[in-house]
Amino acid sequence: MSGPNLTERITRELETRLIEGVWVPGERIPSERALALSLGVARSTVRAALQRLVARGLLKTRAASGVYVSDRLQTGLISPWRQLVSDHPELRPDMLEFRLMLEGTTAYLAAVRATDEDLARLAELVDGLVDAHERGDTVRESRLDGDFHTALANASHNAMLRHLQGSVVKMLHEHISLNNSGLFELREQASETILAHHLALWEAIRTRQPEAARRIMREHIGFVWRKLEPDAPAPIVP
Repeated sequence: MSGPNLTERITRELETRLIEGVWVPGERIPSERALALSLGVARSTVRAALQRLVARGLLKTRAASGVYVSDRLQTGLISPWRQLVSDHPELRPDMLEFRLMLEGTTAYLAAVRATDEDLARLAELVDGLVDAHERGDTVRESRLDGDFHTALANASHNAMLRHLQGSVVKMLHEHISLNNSGLFELREQASETILAHHLALWEAIRTRQPEAARRIMREHIGFVWRKLEPDAPAPIVP
């Protein structure tokens, strides 16, 4: 295979890696030389494929820096809702309800599909959460919390769940005021319980217990719901 057909094949291969989250938004992808070596093609073929993906907005170039993943895959799915939720606080319970369904399934699949690399990343994050909690560093603990949920989505090895989960969690964090009864305040008030949820969830995933992982995740989001939306009871999601 050569010429336009080869360029198309390499374009599709790189596109698949973007869809599957091999490289996340904002991440610098490997150099042309590294990609050419790993794909077994000439640098000119890789360059042509990258140019196609840049033209489609999936990648973006930075002068004297390299090629980076754009956020188009996420914003294309979620951008209309981002503004709606910002303008309509009453939509927050709907978002939490969606998280009950979405992240329960994500946790289930992570317990089934997590690779050794996924488990190592989750273990690293859990250690960080424990350390931040012991030090009383709520800012770092909140950041690691988000990273933990992202790592779970990656461990599900489902491209749609990964993109949706990342977008929805980001939208929720943007919507809640961190200076007024938001996530940081929640962390200060209930960090012991939240940490216990994460440790139990990690244990269920590490020991390959998918049903337990789904149940613990739903309990966790239900707890967050009761703290953030005390006047809107969390539903029972089948």
